[in-house]
Amino acid sequence: MNKVVLVGCGNVGMSYAYCLINESKVDELVLIDINKSKAEGEALDLLHASSCSKRKIKIKAGDYSECSDAVIVCIAAGRNQDKGETRLDLIEKNLAVFKSIISEINKTKFNGLYLIATNPLDVMTFATMKLSKFPANKVIGSGTTLDTARLRYLLSQQLNINPKNIHAYVIGEHGDSEMIPWSNATIGLTNINSFVNKTTKNRILKDVRNSAYDIINKKGNTAYGIGMCLRNITDAILDDSNTIFTVSSYNQKLKTCIGLPTIINRNGVREILKLEMTTEEQQEFNKSVEIVRNITKNLKV
Repeated sequence: MNKVVLVGCGNVGMSYAYCLINESKVDELVLIDINKSKAEGEALDLLHASSCSKRKIKIKAGDYSECSDAVIVCIAAGRNQDKGETRLDLIEKNLAVFKSIISEINKTKFNGLYLIATNPLDVMTFATMKLSKFPANKVIGSGTTLDTARLRYLLSQQLNINPKNIHAYVIGEHGDSEMIPWSNATIGLTNINSFVNKTTKNRILKDVRNSAYDIINKKGNTAYGIGMCLRNITDAILDDSNTIFTVSSYNQKLKTCIGLPTIINRNGVREILKLEMTTEEQQEFNKSVEIVRNITKNLKV
């Protein structure tokens, strides 16, 4: 039984849930929210929608006892990023939320995988690992999967090429210091340098970094993109597919959680891939890691 428990029925959580009922490998979905009435209403709304879905899925509102036999617990609870706020501004607000949530899950027999979607993403992923005392491979943050999706979309628009044929990644912090190792980017088998110049690369990186701010300024939140990314990660786990995503997980060498190309299967993180970067790219990546590491090493968890 592929059971997923979703904690947090806000915009991100419900976008993820809607993606799951449309097309995924999930057999049962349980919604938990501090507002129990909202969770019940969302579950009922999804149940009605599921009658049009391609496959049957059991949906209900529940409590933390439902985590005991779950394969995945996805945490999307917490404060959203407001206009003018960075993701890092949310640390203290959302750390308190996570302490409350994970203390409840710790009382159950949950032994599956954590999937984290709350910002600041890398910090919350690290906090989950520490609070749950789970091994590093069993705690996964969405990392820079959404940023990578944005990058591939922007390149596809620039080049009029299907994004599935664009092999480029955003890595590092899911935040303002994220970077693109362009030396590893290809269109098909051809290096990206044959398609875009430095000016275009800089513009695209700026657009990727500012995408969330732009959307938040216009509509108040980002939801659909991350919902799809979480669905894809979920299916990779349930399918045991050994798929590569730029998720955030604990890196023993770097001593923090950070977004890097990572092989994911039913056991969680199988392997974090090593990247050969230019000296300039390595320095930029190191700066991003240092920003996250300086926070997580002083985190009160």
